[in-house]
Amino acid sequence: MISKILHKLGVAMQRHKGIIQITQWGIVGLYLVLLIIPTFMDLPPRHAHILSNLVLFAQFIFWGIWWPFVILSMLVMGRVWCGVFCPEGALTEWTSKKFGKNKTIPRWIKWKGWPAIAFILTTLYGQLISVYDYAQAALLILGGSTIGAIIVGFFYGKENRVWCRYLCPVNGVFNLLSRLSPISFKSNTKKWANYHGEQLSNPHCPPMINIRQLHGVSSCHMCGRCAGYRDAISLQSRSVNEEIIVYGGEKGNIWQTRLLLFGMIGVAIGAFTWTVSPWFVQLKQLLANWLINHNIFWPLNATAPWWILTNYPDNNDSFNWLDGFCVTFYILGSGLIFGFGLTIIYKLLGRFLRKPNLYLYISQALIPLAAAGLFLGLTATSVKLLQYDGIILGWIKNARAIILIGAGLWSLYLGYKILRKITNNIYQFILSFCLFCFSLIPILAAWWFMFWGW
Repeated sequence: MISKILHKLGVAMQRHKGIIQITQWGIVGLYLVLLIIPTFMDLPPRHAHILSNLVLFAQFIFWGIWWPFVILSMLVMGRVWCGVFCPEGALTEWTSKKFGKNKTIPRWIKWKGWPAIAFILTTLYGQLISVYDYAQAALLILGGSTIGAIIVGFFYGKENRVWCRYLCPVNGVFNLLSRLSPISFKSNTKKWANYHGEQLSNPHCPPMINIRQLHGVSSCHMCGRCAGYRDAISLQSRSVNEEIIVYGGEKGNIWQTRLLLFGMIGVAIGAFTWTVSPWFVQLKQLLANWLINHNIFWPLNATAPWWILTNYPDNNDSFNWLDGFCVTFYILGSGLIFGFGLTIIYKLLGRFLRKPNLYLYISQALIPLAAAGLFLGLTATSVKLLQYDGIILGWIKNARAIILIGAGLWSLYLGYKILRKITNNIYQFILSFCLFCFSLIPILAAWWFMFWGW
């Protein structure tokens, strides 16, 4: 029953591309209105509310609803956001189609490290200019990404989404998270080979993937344009663990692994926890005392413009140069500590089991925990904005605990299945699984400190 519904849904997406395009342009319009208009408005007064002030409303939509639930959608529906709703995807494809120069994609754009680097730098820069709190900062971060997508679409692509495939700051994050989706488009290679119907031209695939081998492909944008092709491609249900356990060994990518360990876990923990961390306060006080004792005062002055460091004196919110250094040090330091720590553990695990590439495989078991961290970190903004409006969510702590525990157990299960798959020696399995369990403790502890410990 479910398989038939999904198959019909996939075919309907292919047949009603016009409706999808109208939806995309509607979201583009909403996105531009919420992104641009608030930047020309005054900072909201203290008595303003979400529903009475457009600046606060846009802030809540972007950071309280939009991004947290885009993350959630990856786990539920795969990259449907990318293929059906994303304004940047629609704009870069439209620009390429209408005005594109159709130049050959240069090798530097195809470098696999861009998703990791872009995510880390965008996350850090967003914290330095308080992207969650100010419309100008949101326009600079989100608008800058949108302009980048349009420029890339103008020069390259041939109607494809080159920006989305290679340069989008969250492409790598979506690639990893969508591996947990219970649905995906799949290709039946036997039906493809045995097709004797009308000879059809290949459907247009915006992310430029090989649709003939469409199985466990987290690069698929779920746009539905290839559904029903050669009677071989259809939207199907699958185990949420399939892509990691079955295909994870062959999909190992060093830069995706670095993005996961250093970025989605390490940098994300630093970015979400520095505002509540007593360690951050101690670091800042220690450095400030040293500067004062040595008669160095310029780092204590808030002289940077808002587009370098947060500087809104009318709101009593300004970063001095020391603040900027401490934020950068804390976030990148967190990324390095977690990234290198987890890398060392999984490298040792691979050596113990004599599987050199296990590091790339076993790391993917942390995706549920990374997803939970991103979702909880982003929804912390939702909770904060609602509290400012006098809405107290008494159940939120219990919900956070359930999400963290559930994600931790899911990661443990994936680690268990991967290790059982590669070793039959019970003693090796027990020791390696204990080491894997140990690797989860610092991650869970960091989120416990943020929501309960500090």
